[in-house]
Amino acid sequence: MKTKEARVREVLQDPTVERTPGIVTIRVWELPVRVLHWTVVAAVLVLAGTGYYIGNPYILVGSEPGFVMGLIRSIHLASAWVFSVAIICRIIWSFIGNRWSRWDQLVPVHRERRVWLWKTLGYYLFLRKEPPPAAGHNPLAGVTYLVVFVMFVVQIITGLALAALANPQGVLWSTTGWVFSLFAIQTVRLVHHLIMWLTIGFVIHHVYSAVLVDIEEKSGLVSSIFTGYKRLPIDRL
Repeated sequence: MKTKEARVREVLQDPTVERTPGIVTIRVWELPVRVLHWTVVAAVLVLAGTGYYIGNPYILVGSEPGFVMGLIRSIHLASAWVFSVAIICRIIWSFIGNRWSRWDQLVPVHRERRVWLWKTLGYYLFLRKEPPPAAGHNPLAGVTYLVVFVMFVVQIITGLALAALANPQGVLWSTTGWVFSLFAIQTVRLVHHLIMWLTIGFVIHHVYSAVLVDIEEKSGLVSSIFTGYKRLPIDRL
């Protein structure tokens, strides 16, 4: 892992970085990261809404309410494919993107990020005044997103396996039917349902903490997921 001095020097040599006394404006989030982020957000909203309806069909229309359920299931499955492709693309980008979007920003393989993991926890618990020196994901947020990615992968597998039940001779069943050799159908449904609620809880906390940290640090955290740019003190790099 590069030293802090080497990282700062590398960032400051980037011609896209704008400098004012003590402050740098840098493009942290590349366009693919932002597009994939908002694609996942849109897919999660549709999946949560349609998924809730599938579990609790509160609208019965006309003489054939099964049509509504079929329509909702189709939207849910289409959104699931969009969600799956976006997650796969984001995982691929974690190997080819810039330093702030790479996999080692989520998996704490470097000693420095492991040390700052606990210091960041202390910052959130009001035991430290200084925020962690992170332009992208701080170490604690990175580990949190790693857990979320694992949840998303489990959600994709369980969801596609449940969809495959409609056609036990189909391609989907041949790739995901193994799930039911390990777990009962009701267990798979329960896990899929629980992850939906955990995801909703994460989204609420994610938005709240992003706004809170943005106000406190004044780094443009919220706007950065639209523009890609953050304004940071040089010692935060």
